[in-house]
Amino acid sequence: MKLRAVVIWAALVGAACPVLTAAAADNAAPGQMGTAPERPVSLSGPGSEARWAYVLERTPVHAAPERSAPTITTLATSTTLGQPNLVLVLAKERDAGGRDWVLVRLAVRPNGATGWVERSALDKFQVVRTHLVVDRRSLVARLYRDRVEIFHARIGVGREGTPTPAGDFYIREEVRNVADPFYGPVAFGTSARSATLTDWPGGGFIGIHGTSEPQLLPGRVSHGCIRMRNADVLRLARLMPLGTPVTIS
Repeated sequence: MKLRAVVIWAALVGAACPVLTAAAADNAAPGQMGTAPERPVSLSGPGSEARWAYVLERTPVHAAPERSAPTITTLATSTTLGQPNLVLVLAKERDAGGRDWVLVRLAVRPNGATGWVERSALDKFQVVRTHLVVDRRSLVARLYRDRVEIFHARIGVGREGTPTPAGDFYIREEVRNVADPFYGPVAFGTSARSATLTDWPGGGFIGIHGTSEPQLLPGRVSHGCIRMRNADVLRLARLMPLGTPVTIS
């Protein structure tokens, strides 16, 4: 990847628990879900469902569902691109004071981090039934809906010195009409962060985007981002909504 392209992209993106089955329960206000305190309730199911929510107000993220717990980070209301920030929600719990808390997946280092935020800081939960799986060995990305494959494409991933990180992430934002054709017509920002390019403007977020150099695909050709041919990323954009979980293996 050319240095100019790197800088531009970096600047851009710089069971044991019972499952909630009703949307009304997902979005219940504090005090509407039984007596306090209560055990964690999973929000990541059932089956292929996942849930996400926009961040309504700047809010601290705690290591446990209580205000006295250590603060891990702070959630902003917008991304580095100025788009509305969203988080994948994993579980819900009520503290002894009757406050509802939500366990969320975080877009911070180290990758895979989670933390608790008060339910009142998040908007209504949205449900997605898609899941993107990226296989770095076979250089293939597959999108599933209700566990049925609906898309696959050959891809480019990170080079040995700047690998695409493995783990569980989610789609945070979608950018169209990127000025530099190097990134193709559509770019997705994920919650994954590069472990090596920590000094990038914007924080070294991993993107999924098109390319002006399709002849390099498939291959290990990037600084960590996942590249697709332009026709493939446009097709993916028609099928994959915001909040979609992403598994990179």
